[in-house]
Amino acid sequence: MRNFVHPFTAVSAAVCGFALLPIYCAAFAQEPQQSQQSQQPQVVDGMAAIVNGDVITYSQVRQLSAPREKLLRSQFTGQDLENKLQEARKLALKDLIDRRLIIQAFKKESFQIPDHIVDQRVHDIIRESFGGDRNTFVKTLEAQNYSLGEFKEKEMERIIVSAMRSHNVKTNYIISPTKIEEFYRKHRDLFTTKEEIKLRMIMISGQKDTGNAQAQKALAEEVLGKLASGGEFQQTAQIYSEDSTKDTGGDWGWIQRNTLAPPLEKFAFNMPVGRISSIIDYAGNYYILMVEDKRGGTTKSLAEARADIEKKLIQDEAQQIQERWIASLRQKAFIRQF
Repeated sequence: MRNFVHPFTAVSAAVCGFALLPIYCAAFAQEPQQSQQSQQPQVVDGMAAIVNGDVITYSQVRQLSAPREKLLRSQFTGQDLENKLQEARKLALKDLIDRRLIIQAFKKESFQIPDHIVDQRVHDIIRESFGGDRNTFVKTLEAQNYSLGEFKEKEMERIIVSAMRSHNVKTNYIISPTKIEEFYRKHRDLFTTKEEIKLRMIMISGQKDTGNAQAQKALAEEVLGKLASGGEFQQTAQIYSEDSTKDTGGDWGWIQRNTLAPPLEKFAFNMPVGRISSIIDYAGNYYILMVEDKRGGTTKSLAEARADIEKKLIQDEAQQIQERWIASLRQKAFIRQF
């Protein structure tokens, strides 16, 4: 059998991330809760699919989809929840089928992952996630009705899948300058920072329903006059403003576009820093604005964005190659879902 160390090395950083263990834990811990929460009868176990003779069980599907299901149960109810759960389980089954096809391809090629690679993986998990306490690690597995042997087997499969994906997806090709430039033209917004302003505002109610609109407009003009004469905007807002930001001196903090009503936004985002606006008559009220600071709204040049674009296009190409490879495995396989 051929030693499969080289492809493994290429992905070791990805597969050896310690964040994977809590995913296992979440799946096992969720299993009994799931059966309690669902009001619909569920099959305890059975065949969910057969892949070239290998069986995938319902319990395996539920284990994989459990973290996603837990999130869905906090977000949806009723029929929407049931539809989302069914979708999550279908995706989990698809993933399990793809994994099984990859492992079968690994065995067909007579590759082999050395045992010490898995042992090192387990050692790293114990060191990083359990403070080096092997007994606590083993007891945690036992509490989840999961043996150390089963855990090692799952880790071996995880390593195999990652190694085979790396082995079959070569990324040593060059993205043409034309493709990079085309992507930049079509997605300039991805390289543009959000435009924000730090805003203060005074609002004087028009009170048109009481017939006192003229007096209120005169008040707004008086307030603007005080500001023009050097009055502090914050103190003036605390005295005269009638909106919810009065106590904070009309402070709206940092805001982005689409926060204010369009007429107010047009004024605010086109004002120079430190400038006080004229009176803005909008929806029966009078507004005076001041922009204290601005940031964002700048776009990276093509030269600045080139490296990021190239990296993304390489990743996209690798994903497409991987999908075509998996599709070819499916096409050659006998797969039956129940």
